[in-house]
Amino acid sequence: MTDIIRVVDLTKDYRKDKFVVPALRGVDLVLHKGEFAAVSGPSGSGKTTLLNIIGGLDRPTSGAVDVEGRSMNNLDGAELACLRRDRIGFIFQAHNLFPVLTALENAEYVLMLQGKPKGERRDVVRALLREVGLEGLENRYPRELSGGQQQRVAIARAVAARPAIVLADEPTANVDARTAGGILDLMKRLNEEKQVTMLFSSHDPEVLKRAKRIFHLRDGKICAPPSGIETESDGS
Repeated sequence: MTDIIRVVDLTKDYRKDKFVVPALRGVDLVLHKGEFAAVSGPSGSGKTTLLNIIGGLDRPTSGAVDVEGRSMNNLDGAELACLRRDRIGFIFQAHNLFPVLTALENAEYVLMLQGKPKGERRDVVRALLREVGLEGLENRYPRELSGGQQQRVAIARAVAARPAIVLADEPTANVDARTAGGILDLMKRLNEEKQVTMLFSSHDPEVLKRAKRIFHLRDGKICAPPSGIETESDGS
């Protein structure tokens, strides 16, 4: 199997006044191409911190993160920005859509940053919006869309540039159960049909039920899961 993500002995400390607060304490995991995996754990366990470091949005205190064999530790700010733009898609629980852009413009944003011609990126994004069930809503602004529809725009934006991996931080947290199920089914289909590797952070049972592998975090460490939840502690 091809390794997409390799995390080795990752630590992250935050300073608060004179105190050091450990968020991650020696995390190891490997994610393979085409996987549909989740990081579970209670609030404050380090899930979002881990995804932010894997995605290059934050720097570790120590340890290593490799994306497609490239060490993120050795990349400067500009190189990290290019890696995020070209190889990593993000889906956030708050959608993070630009309110002044339409659904189509939000979904094509990464392609625009890559310098793709307008006609080419519009063709790609219109096809994606059809796939995620938003045909006919391309010209609506986020305020004119439901929470579930906004999250579908975010999914289209995340996969438009064909990244190596999509990181989804609590993607079902702000939608109802029925909408969440539809979003997860959509992401599972994109994972299977387009071989998009996906890593979630979530404690939603519906996410964990669909995940092929689960890494359970508690107090910043990957550990044995609660009773009834399967996990893999080292990703191998």
